[in-house]
Amino acid sequence: MNCSTTRDTQPPFLQPGDRVLLFDGVCKLCNASVRFVIRHDSERKIKLASVQSPQGQALLAWFGLPLNRFDSVVLIEGQRPSQRSDAFIRLMAQLPAPWCCLRLLRWVPRPLRDWGYDLIARHRYRLFGRYDVCLLPSPDHQGRFLDNP
Repeated sequence: MNCSTTRDTQPPFLQPGDRVLLFDGVCKLCNASVRFVIRHDSERKIKLASVQSPQGQALLAWFGLPLNRFDSVVLIEGQRPSQRSDAFIRLMAQLPAPWCCLRLLRWVPRPLRDWGYDLIARHRYRLFGRYDVCLLPSPDHQGRFLDNP
């Protein structure tokens, strides 16, 4: 795929103003986090896609992120992807109180935040487990996940 006007102006599968959380679809911790977001994002601000899905892979490629290393969530807001602790903090800021207060973690130096994030990410399968395949969204999650075009 070479340059096209659409590709140059808007990431694939996204509309202007979309916020999308890309997550590891086989990670049990990541899936629990997605259920947390669904439960607390009553305004449905955040869309979701696993990094293993065609939509997730297309978005990773568009932003030049690794297509086969899934050790970080990615929060996409418009043309801007955030990763690791920045993605977590930006995600929590989108949720209602008390969760939005976690945005205060941005005052912790990024190297320290990312060290903690990476420690959990590196051991997440051993600590929390993994699924053999990505879980499918349930019918009550309609519209929360990026769909095929």
